[in-house]
Amino acid sequence: QVQLVESGGGLVQAGASLRLSCAASARTFSGSPMGWFRQAPGKERDFVAVISTDGVATYYADSVKGRFTISRDIARNTVYLQMNSLKPEDTAVYYCAVKISDGDYSDHGRYAYWGQGTQVTVSS
Repeated sequence: QVQLVESGGGLVQAGASLRLSCAASARTFSGSPMGWFRQAPGKERDFVAVISTDGVATYYADSVKGRFTISRDIARNTVYLQMNSLKPEDTAVYYCAVKISDGDYSDHGRYAYWGQGTQVTVSS
């Protein structure tokens, strides 16, 4: 059964850091790029970051570039999102997902097996 479980969210002040984790089953994790998206209330689900199957290539949304880092631990079947210098506009529910089709990595329609999400709230 495909399952993704996110954790690590919380309430922090602007400028703080958080590290999100996304644990996946081995079958889910081993053969696919993995991405992070976020969704604020009343808004679309937005791309945040993606990492290639081998962990070598990473891509970020312009809004988080230089502040967020995506990584994966193949031995632990886990993807991480290190978030530094958090801003109030980063407040959202953060989701991880498996990229299942080729093409635009920022298109959430190319991802599946979404986790339940983890809430990140950044106060000013």
